[in-house]
Amino acid sequence: MYEHVDPFIGTGATDLPTPKGLAATWWWPKPQVGNTHPGALHPFGMVSACPYSGAYPTGYGLYDFNTEGVPNLLYDRPVASGFTHFQQSGTGAIRKYYNYFRVTPMLGPLDDLGTTWDLLDEVAEPGYYAATLSSGVRCEVTVGPKSAVHRYTFPAHDAARIVIDASTGGLAIPHSQTVPLKAHLAMLEPGVAQGEIHVEGVPLAVHMEVDAPGWRQLLWYDRRLMPGGTRLDFDYIRPTTLRPFGLMFMGPSRAEQTVEVRLGFSLRGCETARDNLHTDVGREQITFAGRRDRTAATWRDHLGKIAINAESGDQATVFGTALYHSLVKPCFAPDESPSWTTDGPYAFDICTMWDIYRTQLPLMTTLFPQRSVALAGAMLSICEQEGNLPIGYRMAKGADRFSRQGSALAHTFLADLCQLDLPGIDWDWAMVHLEMDLRRTYGEDYLVHGVAHPISHTLDLAYAYHCTSAIAAKVRDRPLAQQMRDLAQGWRAAYDPNTGLLRDSTFYEGGRWNYSFRLLHDMRARIALAGGDEAFVGLLDRFFGYDAVPVTQPGVAPSVAEMDAGYDLCRFEGLNNEPDYEAPWSYHYAGRPDRTAEVVHAAIANQFGTGRGGLPGNDDSGGLSAWYVWATLGLFPVAGQNLFLVSAPAVAESTIRLPESELSITTRGFEPVEAGGPVSYVQSIAVDGKTLERPWISGRELRRVRALHIEFGPQPSAWGTRIRPPSTSDPTGGEP
Repeated sequence: MYEHVDPFIGTGATDLPTPKGLAATWWWPKPQVGNTHPGALHPFGMVSACPYSGAYPTGYGLYDFNTEGVPNLLYDRPVASGFTHFQQSGTGAIRKYYNYFRVTPMLGPLDDLGTTWDLLDEVAEPGYYAATLSSGVRCEVTVGPKSAVHRYTFPAHDAARIVIDASTGGLAIPHSQTVPLKAHLAMLEPGVAQGEIHVEGVPLAVHMEVDAPGWRQLLWYDRRLMPGGTRLDFDYIRPTTLRPFGLMFMGPSRAEQTVEVRLGFSLRGCETARDNLHTDVGREQITFAGRRDRTAATWRDHLGKIAINAESGDQATVFGTALYHSLVKPCFAPDESPSWTTDGPYAFDICTMWDIYRTQLPLMTTLFPQRSVALAGAMLSICEQEGNLPIGYRMAKGADRFSRQGSALAHTFLADLCQLDLPGIDWDWAMVHLEMDLRRTYGEDYLVHGVAHPISHTLDLAYAYHCTSAIAAKVRDRPLAQQMRDLAQGWRAAYDPNTGLLRDSTFYEGGRWNYSFRLLHDMRARIALAGGDEAFVGLLDRFFGYDAVPVTQPGVAPSVAEMDAGYDLCRFEGLNNEPDYEAPWSYHYAGRPDRTAEVVHAAIANQFGTGRGGLPGNDDSGGLSAWYVWATLGLFPVAGQNLFLVSAPAVAESTIRLPESELSITTRGFEPVEAGGPVSYVQSIAVDGKTLERPWISGRELRRVRALHIEFGPQPSAWGTRIRPPSTSDPTGGEP
């Protein structure tokens, strides 16, 4: 899928055709922009490099701060004041972190630093970005796992410059700048320098090598050069005492002369940053092309894990880009923890867990299980050092721990790994942290009062107890496993049996309808609480807008009244908002996989497209893109249960290259998925030639299945209506 990736998808405000059919009834409350960036990325790499305008939320692009509707413009065209490192992907509120060590090629004086130049002739590929600044400098960046390499092609000039600003961080909008708490810079030898800034408890070191023979190199402070200076040290910095500071390389340039800037990064000091650079790019002076080729080869391998028989070039582009965006985060930085001294796995940008635990992390576990094992080790070490399994984890530390969004989500991720019997995790050690983490924050309310508010946390905690019971069984702690199973029944207290919906509460970015249809461990009892299959399907039909009239989406700066009227619809928010990601598959548990197909195909056909405006909302660290990948394949992971629901795929054929096998998904009677077009319904499924009557397969089955064949027809069939996905109150105990 490498050739089909367009990193610009999602970088602009949503610009999709007017939705047709069922999708026209869905209302979007959150920002209508993907919040992605087109910068250079390595699969799950520590470092990214991207042009910097200072705009919300990644530092790239055109937009001001935005939490709902269409974003306001800061700029009317792509601009940049340089190239920064470490960017989020698709998130919103992580805005002030990252965009460190800005590198700017200049032809004017240092006083011009911060000027934004137009970005012309932009090009982006996996692992590579290029553009020409309106100053006339051609700029290219690529990255390795722990490094970045820049290449600048200058016009003829008597005083060309490469300026590195070590004081810049965050965004150029109110309340979004990051000020380093302390810093030091040092010139080591011609073309070589090092530095370190402390970013809210974390030291970020850089080792720089600049290939510009004969150019002068100088430190600068407050936009004034420091001839002869070799060190800059700041023991403490406050916003009121901050003055820009950094390094500069300056000299005459010939027409078409290239200058290469190599940067290695580390969270464990400058010497490690130097070693990381040399590991990533070697010790040669010219390394850009080689590093670009190696990163491209790594992307080709990762993106080659899935192949689809696309119906059009646009579908191939959307799918390839969705897979690409699914493989960007978390950032893995092995042997780099700033919090403990031992080597081993470390990761950051586990943001945002409440978005990625349903879709993106299961995709990573399916395709790259050893990455998930490393992430599990990192998360458990974080818990041991800091006292909590993270709900969200960025490079910088601090009190902003995302406690409102969700509870105990790591337990879901770890349960899937445990049930796959993957080596590399000490489950006795894990069990210590999993059990204690359930008692923290909202967990105490759950234990003492039987319910936690926001009420969605009651569902989180009950599900986490269910997931943790499986791990307790793994370590043969039967009393603890039974205790966990008993506590997992607390989900019932969250629902009102009179309505079949969640009780009134506050909710994070949604309402009780959005959170009422998540996939629980006992969907059989959940449906019974709502009054049975027919009543539950009736609630779902109302939520998904069956027989409803089309709605109007919020525009720029929507009014309070406009937003309130939208929320009062109590409607599916499409793929604009993550609480709704799994809701379409609730129909499976009520014997209506035909409805699942209708909703999912409506979302696929109407809410994803090509171009910068091709996403319906924030990509959220690949959570949204991973949803599209799963939905296109006709599979959906029930996170924490080692279970995959099977539905109608959106392509006629696909292949998934798993670690132990290759799964081929084929169809007959498939009709292309089009907005407002007919839906193809599953008539029957065969797995390795044997009929599959149930609408699900286990994670263990997925690992060994070779062929899944689906027969389609124009009308719903009896397939998947009799045998339901497992629930804990089933006579079998819900074992898949």
